[in-house]
Amino acid sequence: MWDFPLFPDRATAIAWRVDAVFFFELAICLAFTALICFLILFYATKYRKGSRADRSNPVSSNHLLEVVWIGIPLAISMVIFVVGTVVYYQMFQVPPDAPEVYAMGRQWMWQIEHPGGKREINELHIPLGQPVKLLLSSQDVIHSFYVPAFRVKQDAVPGRFTSMWFQPDKVGKFHLYCAEYCGTKHSGMIGWVVVMEPADYQRWLETGPSTTPMATSGEQLFKSYGCSGCHGVNATVRAPLLDGVYGHSVPLEGGTIVTADERYIRDSILLPASQVVAGYKPVMPTYQGRIKEDELLKIIAYIKALGRKNERVEK
Repeated sequence: MWDFPLFPDRATAIAWRVDAVFFFELAICLAFTALICFLILFYATKYRKGSRADRSNPVSSNHLLEVVWIGIPLAISMVIFVVGTVVYYQMFQVPPDAPEVYAMGRQWMWQIEHPGGKREINELHIPLGQPVKLLLSSQDVIHSFYVPAFRVKQDAVPGRFTSMWFQPDKVGKFHLYCAEYCGTKHSGMIGWVVVMEPADYQRWLETGPSTTPMATSGEQLFKSYGCSGCHGVNATVRAPLLDGVYGHSVPLEGGTIVTADERYIRDSILLPASQVVAGYKPVMPTYQGRIKEDELLKIIAYIKALGRKNERVEK
């Protein structure tokens, strides 16, 4: 597809597909606009005052015309729906091997942390050609993580997790914006996404002061908050074990089954009575207001690491 001068750079494969859908719909709109304008001018000229056009037998109905003007727009709308659905599905189908990066929005900055513990403020460094999953949360109000060059945007909502992914195919620095009004300094909540060659990205990860991986920090928090006293292997209280729970199905009281993803783990920590595991009593206290948002992310990273560890052992 050609480059359009008023558009931002395209730095991911999905950006081309999003633009293709946009230009496809734009072409259809322009074609119908031109057709309508032509018909208006044609009939306004033909039936202008003083013209000799035959007005003796006005048409009261035309079933064929009615079928045509309903059928053609319907068919075009369905094509747009199918094309848009395919692109939308591709935008949210995260590759299973995509590494996860955590981004927390707060007034008025983005706090980003990589799995190895490397932290950034208003900048996100990622490797070229590799898919990256971004796990979003908010500490205060709704924010929206928007990278125009990637053609992706996702809200960061307080009290829940959202996610997005992208696979850059162009090296460079690309604008990062908050696309949801979040207060008086909303316009200043901007940053950069830096796409680097994989070797340069690896060197960047290794520079600077030593950092503690998120899972390791999460393990320390898991113990300091007393979680291991109930959910550890040697726990004295009967509670569900968390080893290997991430990504698997969990039966709940009432017969429902949920998948243990980030949202489920978060709700289980902050709202434990809302989803009680089958066969257990709702005795866990809530940690709402006790655990900070960044601490919650680390604990979840630790629980997810337990799942990956057990998967390797099983294999």
